[in-house]
Amino acid sequence: PQCRKEFIPRPGLEKNFMLAELVEDLKKTGLQAAAADHCYAGPEDVACDVCTGRKMKAVKSCLVCFVSYCKNHLQPHYDVPGLKKHKLVNPSKNLQDNICSRHDEVMKIFCRTDQQCICYLCTMDEHKGHETVPAAAERAEKQKKLQESRQQIHQRIQDQEKDVKLLQQEVEAINVSADKAVEDSEKIFTELIRL
Repeated sequence: PQCRKEFIPRPGLEKNFMLAELVEDLKKTGLQAAAADHCYAGPEDVACDVCTGRKMKAVKSCLVCFVSYCKNHLQPHYDVPGLKKHKLVNPSKNLQDNICSRHDEVMKIFCRTDQQCICYLCTMDEHKGHETVPAAAERAEKQKKLQESRQQIHQRIQDQEKDVKLLQQEVEAINVSADKAVEDSEKIFTELIRL
């Protein structure tokens, strides 16, 4: 492959061990690079907020720290006693939406009067005297209502499917009856003509 010279007759060729080792090394490093690339955050992924340089893909987001972590940087949340109590969720790009723009506090309260999430300082300010509940409780209640409405819609769909089937059966019965009436009429006319 290097000299490009033709040999007639063809000589018995030996394996080029140096080249074979280089190819094997390249295969190994190529696979490692591909595996490493899979761990890095792409444009559609949530990136780790702690990583410097090329950012790794986040595996969890902390609702207390408001930071997204890769597998390596998340480890303290499993090891450090103070961090173990933090609420971890699937990685999210819009963590800042959970922070009050006025007070820079976590919005853990839901104001039913104004139908919006607020922080505890808002309850003493512009939402004073309003009907408020913990955001988690409101979420659970809305999910319950949503589930109920889903069941109702599902039931209505089933009822309408039953009605459609009944109508189809009635149409089939009418068609059979009409066919029989035509057949009977043809018999009568044939008999009249014969007479």
